[in-house]
Amino acid sequence: MNNRKIIKGYKTLISSRFNIDTSINKFKDGIIYTLYSDKLDSLKFGFAENDKVLEKKLSSEPLILLDMKKGNKKDLFLLTTTLKELGIKYSDNFYFKYSNSLMRHLSTLGWPIGRSLYKQRKIKKELVCA
Repeated sequence: MNNRKIIKGYKTLISSRFNIDTSINKFKDGIIYTLYSDKLDSLKFGFAENDKVLEKKLSSEPLILLDMKKGNKKDLFLLTTTLKELGIKYSDNFYFKYSNSLMRHLSTLGWPIGRSLYKQRKIKKELVCA
């Protein structure tokens, strides 16, 4: 005969003191952009809070604005993390060496790159009826 006892009880939830930022607007919207340096043959990605900040950046550096769109800093962080995982290295200040594979990845990821340096291939499918 087994002498097993069933103990009924309730587990209690232990509270902790984590500082969790519950604000929804932790990543404020702004402008994500792509700049091109003709001198260095490289791309620079970034985030600006508004048009004036972006204009100031463009006037202070000899860079060409390829494209921009609405976004937030989280988008920039995700892009750099994804490119790093793909094996694409970058230098300080988010400068990436220009390459066709980089442009293809950026296009696939939906990053604003414009149409001046990268032309997407159009794939046409034809149905042949017999």
